[in-house]
Amino acid sequence: MLRKFFALAVFLAAPALHAAPPEEPVSWQTRVTQALPLLGHRNWILIVDSAYPLQSSPGVETIDTKAPLTVVLGVVLNEIEDSEHVRPDIYMDAELPFVPDQDAPGASQYRANIADVLGAYTVQSLPHDKLIARVDDASKQFQVLVLKTNMTIPYSSVFLQLNCKYWSDDAEARLRAKMGAVKK
Repeated sequence: MLRKFFALAVFLAAPALHAAPPEEPVSWQTRVTQALPLLGHRNWILIVDSAYPLQSSPGVETIDTKAPLTVVLGVVLNEIEDSEHVRPDIYMDAELPFVPDQDAPGASQYRANIADVLGAYTVQSLPHDKLIARVDDASKQFQVLVLKTNMTIPYSSVFLQLNCKYWSDDAEARLRAKMGAVKK
C-alpha cells in the first residue's frame, strides 16, 4: 500500500518537477525590438507622458517604461532608423509651445531637449484631441504600441505614425497620378 501511495505521489509530482520556470517579464526595449519587424505602414508607436490614458481598444498595447521620455524616444527612433521597412511621420501636440514653466516646471527645458532629439526630423503639430482621434481610429484596424514614460509635463507626448521606408510619399503621388490618368 505504501508503495502504491509513493508511486502515485511521484506520478502526480512529476509535472511540477519538470515544469518550465516562470518567464521573466520582457523589458520595454525588448518589446520594441520584437514588435518593430511586425509593424508597418499605418501602425503607430506613441511615447507618452505619465498621465496619458490607458486606451481600451483591442489594437492598443500599453507598456509602462518607467523611463524618461527623451530616452525612450531615442531608443525607438534608433530602432526605426535601423529598420529596412519603416520610417516615422512624427506628430506632437500643438499645445506644447504654450505650456508655461509656471504651470509645468521644466516645460521650457523639455522643449529644448525634445528639439535636440528630433532635430533631424520634420515634426507636425496637431491639437491633442485630433491626435487622440487619429490614434483611436487607427487602432480599430492597426496595432498601436504605447510606451508610457515618467514624464510629468502635459502635452509632451510624441506620436510616431509609421510609414513605408522604401516607398516615398512622392512615389505614391506619382503612382496615384498615373492611375488617375489611366481611368480617364
